[in-house]
Amino acid sequence: MTSSRTGAKSAKNARRSLAFALGLGLASAALGAATPASAQTTAAGPAAGQARYAGSAESAAGNKAFFEAVMRSVAKKQAAHPDLKSVTVYYNPSQAPTFRSQISSAASIWNSSVSNVKLASTSGSGDFSYYEGNDSRGSYASTDGHGRGYVFLDYAQNRQYDSIRVAAHETGHVLGLPDHYSGPCSELMSGGGPGPSCTNRYPNSAERARVNQLWANGLAAAVAAAATPAR
Repeated sequence: MTSSRTGAKSAKNARRSLAFALGLGLASAALGAATPASAQTTAAGPAAGQARYAGSAESAAGNKAFFEAVMRSVAKKQAAHPDLKSVTVYYNPSQAPTFRSQISSAASIWNSSVSNVKLASTSGSGDFSYYEGNDSRGSYASTDGHGRGYVFLDYAQNRQYDSIRVAAHETGHVLGLPDHYSGPCSELMSGGGPGPSCTNRYPNSAERARVNQLWANGLAAAVAAAATPAR
């Protein structure tokens, strides 16, 4: 539940090191901590994880870029198939097998909370993907530099904090919500701000309303743009 990151260089490093982190995580029961950017093992205790919960202009911009990448992906499908009656965002959880249950629960929570968009699992090319591994920065949502989004779930952070809350929080970025670490536990996007004792997994009324608004008005504009031939 740390800030989102963008940039082609970071994305290239992230993809390479994600593969390393996946192999390390499956091979080791110890579950240490390694940064996807460098694939080097580092120590990351609870204090290190908590220190990352501070908003910044960089994280806000990254969250926005991630959401826009997902919406563009969905808009292209909607524009190509105007007969589609419902808006569905497809995610591929195959690269995060440890958290398959938590991801499914997070999707169910959002599907029961909002009406203008739904989340559905796919084994093929989704609008975004989940990955798992070790990263001293914790879990985050990002883009790969090519208009595709992904959510990274960190092992250590998911041991320290309620794992379903972590997954639901990061999935909130998929749906357009920014971090708000100074918020109360009742606010899902406050992330780790309230501390590890917070186990609330559900968005509050304001967060639900914002997502519904984004996927009603925002998607309509994105679909219109996707349907307009390039000049």
